[in-house]
Amino acid sequence: MVEKKEFGSKDVSRAAILMALSQNRQEEKKIQEDFSKIGIRCAAVDFGGEFITSVMKIVERAVVAAKREGVINEVHQEEGAVAGATREAISQIMQKAIGLNVGGKIGIARFEEHVAVAIFFGIGLLHLNEVAIGLGHRVI
Repeated sequence: MVEKKEFGSKDVSRAAILMALSQNRQEEKKIQEDFSKIGIRCAAVDFGGEFITSVMKIVERAVVAAKREGVINEVHQEEGAVAGATREAISQIMQKAIGLNVGGKIGIARFEEHVAVAIFFGIGLLHLNEVAIGLGHRVI
């Protein structure tokens, strides 16, 4: 009999961060497959644009990606948990990003009731970028 491992918020957050840091679709799918084998479901999606006008797009993209990849079901509690964790991640970098362009990747991970959203941001103009990671966690 295979022993079932329990994962907590730290493990799920790590998975979300790794998804957000993946460099391309192939690496993203490999990370997703590896975590799937141990019961952690993951998704990732790219984003970009002017920060203020992109906030709602980022939240929407996170929720849509999580539903598309089967990380959450289409029920308002689960959608709300992803949206709330995404807003938390965004709020952590807001001071750096207001008035600038942002781009990067959103990583979402879930194990049972734990859901984490990590957002890797490139912030700035042209090649003069600052980088930051925002992280949010919710329990469904």
